[in-house]
Amino acid sequence: MPEAASARAVGGPAPGARTGPGRYLRPEDLASLRSYEFAPEKLVEGYYAGRHRSVRRGQSVEFTDYREYSPGDDIRMIDWRVYGRTDRHYVRLFQAETDMVVYLFLDSSASMGFGAGLSKIDYASFFAAALAHLVVRQGDRVSLTTFDAEIRRHIPPGSTGRHMKELMHALEHNPAGSRTRVGEALRRAAPLLRKRGILLLVSDLLDDPADVFSALNLYFHRGFEVIVFHTLHPHEIELPAGGLLRFRDMEDGRLLVTDCAAVRSSYARAVDDFLRTVRALSRQRQAYYVLARTDTHYFSLFDRYLWRRGTL
Repeated sequence: MPEAASARAVGGPAPGARTGPGRYLRPEDLASLRSYEFAPEKLVEGYYAGRHRSVRRGQSVEFTDYREYSPGDDIRMIDWRVYGRTDRHYVRLFQAETDMVVYLFLDSSASMGFGAGLSKIDYASFFAAALAHLVVRQGDRVSLTTFDAEIRRHIPPGSTGRHMKELMHALEHNPAGSRTRVGEALRRAAPLLRKRGILLLVSDLLDDPADVFSALNLYFHRGFEVIVFHTLHPHEIELPAGGLLRFRDMEDGRLLVTDCAAVRSSYARAVDDFLRTVRALSRQRQAYYVLARTDTHYFSLFDRYLWRRGTL
């Protein structure tokens, strides 16, 4: 996509202009998420086995934490002693050697700060928080890596309540940063991912797509399942209405004044070429690709994923 045509800064809140704790995992969202389950689309031979349950049983398990009972949980895992003390139902969580690990990679570059009202990084953070909740609720482990030109923060996989609080705190204190270097960040993170699992990349991909997927090859070759949630604002897909507008590149500050009516057709072709390239690279490597527009509820991303798997 031509840099001048990317429309990365038409308005939008100042980087980091977000509010206090609990923003990305609200009570009403938790209630809606009860009907969802996140699981791999394909099984990695010798690693995943069958459908993942919310709690794990067996000989090779280790107690890790408690969480509040949700409808559908195995009632045998309720800790009645805790119920006697609190008058609330809690289930015991165990970690098994064969648990699923989900690695969340959240693009936190300056371009992700684009968007009036709800920026791309806010939208991506809502989605990341919901996904982390689903994974931990199932008794599996989730990791979070935030990046821009380099790794900003890496939280290793975990599944406890304390771990979820750390992830939510990291999302709440993660303003849009510097330039986009998706491929470089993926290469630097490779040694940190010691156990194969699901790598979920949430990014606007305003970088060289060939370089991004070249870096992802490091994970494909190790047996990771890769899911790409391509996060874009509607004004990046189609120029806003109007005549003469001023654009500012959020990553280097350059200004461009242009007549939107004069460049609308060429911009649409450039965006279409960009999206077709990303989709083609995803198909070639058997990565699951979703175009995540910020004007759609992030729950729709789960709906589309589950629909493809045939579980919805």
